[in-house]
Amino acid sequence: MASAYAYFRGNVVPIEEAKISVMTHALHYGTAVFEGIRGNWNADDGCHYLFRMREHYERLALSSKVMMLEMRDSVDRLCEVTLEIVERSGFTEDVYIRPLVYTSAEQLGVRLHNLEHDTLIFVTPFPAYLPESARCHTSTWRRVDDTGIPPRAKVTGIYANSALAKTEANLNGFDEAIMLNGDGHVSEGSGENIFMIRRGKLITPSPSDNILEGITAATVVQIAKEELGIETVERTIDRSELYVCDELFMTGTAAHLTPITEVDRRAVGAGVPGPITSKLSSLFYDIIRGKNEKYRQWCTPARARILS
Repeated sequence: MASAYAYFRGNVVPIEEAKISVMTHALHYGTAVFEGIRGNWNADDGCHYLFRMREHYERLALSSKVMMLEMRDSVDRLCEVTLEIVERSGFTEDVYIRPLVYTSAEQLGVRLHNLEHDTLIFVTPFPAYLPESARCHTSTWRRVDDTGIPPRAKVTGIYANSALAKTEANLNGFDEAIMLNGDGHVSEGSGENIFMIRRGKLITPSPSDNILEGITAATVVQIAKEELGIETVERTIDRSELYVCDELFMTGTAAHLTPITEVDRRAVGAGVPGPITSKLSSLFYDIIRGKNEKYRQWCTPARARILS
């Protein structure tokens, strides 16, 4: 029987034993950084494929640097621990791995310096985050600027901004939000990067538009070039361009590659996933489940082992 495990205070323990104090600094002030790593179940191979795990931990280290946090272990060690907790948990479905580097000090006071830190990791089953295709709403909430909270770091506190946008979109009857930056240009979704296709070109906002530099996004850029011969242009995108583009999609660890078929009650293209998006989606899903040998180096196999 499957049972979730976590890495907590330097040990692998059943997830119910991984508890923090109500006084934990990160809980009160958002002084933590995190990652999301997908474990994609392949029933034919009898294992999860952990997608681009090392790259996620390398980004976690960079986020930690921005927030003056110290990771407990090296990237190599965190990869080893992640493999262990996925295998020991024994799930036979898609899972989500959440590493967190956080200010573990049990004291109040707003600051980053002179505080203790720790690193935890847990795994949980995680189905599709968005529908097969999404209807989006341009949020009235603006994406936080780099001079506010650096968006290139996955800081827990910044996701209050995302939560406001996501809930606004859902309560207005949409699947996801599209956030603009302070200049009124397209930035990203509440937790996804955005790509549009116009006249055969793949276009996405640049890092200076206050986006998170996505690992899934980088994957799509590479396979678009290598498999379809399509270069990606990074540039400013106006909101109204989304209304007249040919195709539109979002990428992210949780969202994978999700076509957008409607923005602000306007159909994108013909109102169905377009041909380039569909080709990229098919390639991407084969890659993350270990079905494409060319990109197998991105996938770390983890075989479930049920412990008695």
